Amino acid sequence: MSNPDDVTIDLHHAHLFATDLDATIAWWCRHLGAKVFFDDVLAGSRNVFVGVGTGRLHIYQQPPKGDGRGAIHHLGIKVAGLRQLWERLQRDGVTSRGGLREHGAWRYVMIEAPDGILLELFEFDDPSAAVNRTGRL
Repeated sequence: MSNPDDVTIDLHHAHLFATDLDATIAWWCRHLGAKVFFDDVLAGSRNVFVGVGTGRLHIYQQPPKGDGRGAIHHLGIKVAGLRQLWERLQRDGVTSRGGLREHGAWRYVMIEAPDGILLELFEFDDPSAAVNRTGRL
């Protein structure tokens, strides 16, 4: 569906609450190579923007409400070299109840980030598949 007003709309970030902001930032940087782009006080609380590949997370210094996931089931993160990343994560002590699952050209592993945020790390080898095209799903 196109935008009738020809307005450019891009999903910029997912916003996460963090019980321990420094530990959360360290986890994302250590395990998934995040880079801090912004770290300052906004609206009376520390806010940090980190880049994870081409995506962004906005992490807010406030404990999550509920079990940490609220209405979000998981964040999907596309990875090139998932088998190698999963081996490194396991060496670092990261676990998954289901482990690495493979279905033809698709493979994924579900892991938990700080505050119970569920992540799906996935790889799909078909470059023509919609999930691998920029700008379209």
